[in-house]
Amino acid sequence: MMRRLRVFKALLTAVPFFVAYAAAAAPVQRVIALAPNLTELAYAAGLGPQMVAASDYADYPPGAEKLERVASWQGINLERIVALKPDLVLAWRGGNPQRSLDQLQSLGVPVITLDPQSVEQVAAALDQLAGYSAQPETGHRAAQQLRTERAALQRQYARATPLPVLLQFGTRPLFTASGKTLQSEILTLCGAQNLFAQSPVPWPQVSREQVLMRRPAAIVTPGDQAAQRAVAAWWQPQLSVPVIALNSDWFSRAGPRIMLAARQLCPQLAALPAPSSSARNDR
Repeated sequence: MMRRLRVFKALLTAVPFFVAYAAAAAPVQRVIALAPNLTELAYAAGLGPQMVAASDYADYPPGAEKLERVASWQGINLERIVALKPDLVLAWRGGNPQRSLDQLQSLGVPVITLDPQSVEQVAAALDQLAGYSAQPETGHRAAQQLRTERAALQRQYARATPLPVLLQFGTRPLFTASGKTLQSEILTLCGAQNLFAQSPVPWPQVSREQVLMRRPAAIVTPGDQAAQRAVAAWWQPQLSVPVIALNSDWFSRAGPRIMLAARQLCPQLAALPAPSSSARNDR
């Protein structure tokens, strides 16, 4: 494996457009994204025509599912990425193995790492990627639309007393999200309060007892109606509150469609009555 990589490195040194980092943004011709949300960001930034490969589960927008797969939960295919001669690779900081990314950079492949954790960071990523598109206005327009919609939702759905809500991801184990996540920000935009916003870790594992002590007025979970029913049944008979299931791709991926999840969530939370007493935050 290492011998083949050394051969690739020797070949790449003769190709002038391969640089370790893109020092200044300029339109590119061949782009690879190593996570589904990065594929969505690339397309939204106007880089769709330049996409040559992506990761497993990159299925949006239409056409992305036809891209060659060079990454999965098991890792990334270094040799194939190098063979495709990208002049920009979009990597997921914390999701793609750093050693593999370092190897790509050592071979002269330009890599940008992204891991947006807020709506503003998603917008900033779009602005950044717009610089690599032949039509940068596409990405800048998408970024501005995100910022405008975030402000509008904040105004429309603000509550004097935020609704205490549990963000639930899975049951075995039961884990949630802290206030340092994009998903928690969406709750806030919709006038809710994340029960575990003060958790020191981004994705804490919690117990039933910890949740019950905080008396949630609702539960928000990614998934379909089957997931909604499963979560509701899992809490019976101890807790009987509305369970709101959101489109998994919209809510779980840190990309432009996060605002679709917000538009799906906000009206449902707004229809719920104000809590009789505030839930307690995790301290």
